[in-house]
Amino acid sequence: MVGREKELRIRFAPGRCELVEEDVDIPSRRILITGATGLLGRAVFKEFNENNWNAVGCGYRRAQPRFEQINLLDSIAVHDIIHDFQPHVIVHCAAERRPDIVESQPDAASQLNVAASANLAKEAAGVGAFLIYISTDYVFDGTSPPYKETDVPNPLNLYGKTKLEGEKAVLENNEETAVLRIPVLYGEVERLEESAVTVMFDKVQFSNKSANMDHWQQRFPTNVKDVAAVCRQLAEKRMLDPSIKGTFHWSGNEQMTKYEMACAIADAFNLPSSHLRPITDSPVVGALRPKNAQLDCSKLEMLGIGQRTPFRAGIRESLWPFLVDKRWRQTVFH
Repeated sequence: MVGREKELRIRFAPGRCELVEEDVDIPSRRILITGATGLLGRAVFKEFNENNWNAVGCGYRRAQPRFEQINLLDSIAVHDIIHDFQPHVIVHCAAERRPDIVESQPDAASQLNVAASANLAKEAAGVGAFLIYISTDYVFDGTSPPYKETDVPNPLNLYGKTKLEGEKAVLENNEETAVLRIPVLYGEVERLEESAVTVMFDKVQFSNKSANMDHWQQRFPTNVKDVAAVCRQLAEKRMLDPSIKGTFHWSGNEQMTKYEMACAIADAFNLPSSHLRPITDSPVVGALRPKNAQLDCSKLEMLGIGQRTPFRAGIRESLWPFLVDKRWRQTVFH
């Protein structure tokens, strides 16, 4: 069942154009996405919007004109948008996700990752909305992979600690919540710095200069399109089965260090990789990272939920607009 709304559209005819009012169908299933301006949020918005959901995204600095501008620390603004829109589902993508920034700005990070999440969960409960809280593999210390949802977290850095506190806060304030833990993400970025994976592309492309790449930490790069599909599948499964709640894991299944990712990126674009140098020592600067926080995804798989894009295909699709040497495009895409 869908509603109908009036919408103004431009109609072109030979020699003229006119503004006409037309009826448009509005899907009855409503979803609110926080952090919709970010890498994951954009993918989540697109996934739901293209699959018969009435999707509203909110952001802060980059929100307008496409999304609603909401400061998640403003409890009144959060209350108003949720009660006005009455979403069936909320996907909470907004977070301070950069470990080194969290270490340097702990109070601000805690406000967003914990306090704002707790309030959002409370408001979601008030309208009966199913909340999907996006969390991280960094809640684990990386010493005993793969990790199931029932394994005891032990975050090594403040980022992991704030996300774990956020998990506890949303579950305490709203029992009808799903926590979705995910690893390092990549996808169709607006700038290379949006992802810890895509940011390596310039080092790969500029082969006239050697580049040291971490070859210690084991990662599982995951395409945001796949996470978005999992969120939608989880939401739709929940609409049919109210027992769908609790903690879940999703991840790509290709294990790579940053050095191996960089080599795979080079291979995807037929670029040289001999200038990339693997560094096998544990990093000594910045926030501590778990060596291998691989997530066991069997719980979602048992529900028939999941989607995985092969890394080379996904990274080629994500990075080709940033390819500097246009000659390579012919060898890759033609």
